[in-house]
Amino acid sequence: MAVSKRTPAVLLAAVASALTITGVVLAATDSNPSGVTRDPLALHGYPPRSADLAVTVSTGQSYSVQANVNINFNTNDIEATLQVPLVFSGVSIDARFLHHHLYATSTNLSSVIGSKWLSTKETLPSLYGLSLEMTKPDISLITGFSHKTVTKSGYFTTYDFSRDNVAVTSLGAKSAKLPGVGSVNWSITTGAEGEVTQSTLTISKKSSEAILSVTVLSYNKPARITAPPANEVKPEDAKFLMGILAKTPIASLLVPQNLTSLGSTQLS
Repeated sequence: MAVSKRTPAVLLAAVASALTITGVVLAATDSNPSGVTRDPLALHGYPPRSADLAVTVSTGQSYSVQANVNINFNTNDIEATLQVPLVFSGVSIDARFLHHHLYATSTNLSSVIGSKWLSTKETLPSLYGLSLEMTKPDISLITGFSHKTVTKSGYFTTYDFSRDNVAVTSLGAKSAKLPGVGSVNWSITTGAEGEVTQSTLTISKKSSEAILSVTVLSYNKPARITAPPANEVKPEDAKFLMGILAKTPIASLLVPQNLTSLGSTQLS
């Protein structure tokens, strides 16, 4: 399917979910009375019920989208607040994925979308598999990279993958547009019990660069996500929401031509 035909929900879902395993995470440490540090993100072998994430999508050219994302793995719902640079000012967008709908609103864009929440039908894939990957990803299943290094620091283990001559294209590219050639660098850090705690995905092509990052702020905190009141919702088709997204430089973001989930990642 052409990238340009993807709905905003798929794009946001990719940022809010796929990037939880292809972003940047900095986990703090805490000390117990005995002075022995412990891992505050440890999951003790159980998949997380929820995750609070800080997401950054950057083009490497002083443009970046900042987002705070809450995922409820039990209900398969996502809530996100995005800070998006638009022309000469910043725009704050609130988005929610639940009940097979994407809801979005922005006080900054009230002159364009009005004061109500816009909604469009959209079904998210099951997030349970993602919660399993975050519990203890099988790094050995990541293939297709030419270089791999492993670094240990305290109870953190960082895996760095890289490969040159990878087919890359822009997020908003037409299907007929031939991909270019670039490089991919992927860093994944796991904590004391193997849970995902840190990762960075950088895609480069000549003078262009894209950096995808996620920070896990916490696991298993309450994440109750609710739909906006029905009288505050205005149904719209996906094309309208895509048009709003197209006003930002995010459509030019570089992505690998073929990149699947962490559990079976292959580059070609």
